[in-house]
Amino acid sequence: MAKLNIVKVGDSALRKVCRPVTAITPRTLRLLDDMVDTMRRADGVGLAAPQVGILRRIVVIEVEPGEVLELINPEIVEASGEQIGTEGCLSVPGKQGIVKRPSYVRVKAIDRNGVEREYEGTDLLARCFCHELDHLDGKLYIDKATKILYPDAEGYYEYDEDED
Repeated sequence: MAKLNIVKVGDSALRKVCRPVTAITPRTLRLLDDMVDTMRRADGVGLAAPQVGILRRIVVIEVEPGEVLELINPEIVEASGEQIGTEGCLSVPGKQGIVKRPSYVRVKAIDRNGVEREYEGTDLLARCFCHELDHLDGKLYIDKATKILYPDAEGYYEYDEDED
C-alpha cells in the first residue's frame, strides 16, 4: 500500500463535486487500500477521495480501530437530532472548528464487493459521515463552522480579529 499526498485547503480538488464510481476495478480497490493506509498514517478517522486529488465518490472511515468502512457512492438517506462539536480535517491542518451536525445518520453505499449496504451512526460516526460526504460535494467543515479554533501551547483558542 502507498501513502497518498493529502491536498490542503486552497487546492481546487477540494471544491469540486465528485463523479460517481461506475465500476469497481482493481484500481478502485487499490485506491481504497491506499486511502485507508494514508488516513491511518495521518492519524485521521476519515478520508475522502478528493482529499487525495481523486474526484470520485469514495470515502473511508475508521472511528473504532480495526473497523474500517469503505463507502463507494455514499449518500445520506436519513438524519436526525443535533450535536454541536469540534471538527478538524486532514486537509485543513492546524485548525479546528465548532460545527453543528445531526446526531444520527444512516448512509447507503456500495462496498468494495459491489454490494449495496446501509450503515448507521451516532455521535462521532454520524459526524464523520456528514464531514466526509460533504467533501464529495466540494464542501469543507470550515464552511459550516460557527467558530474556528487555532492551536497554542495550551491547546486551542478562538481567534478574535478584534484583539489585534
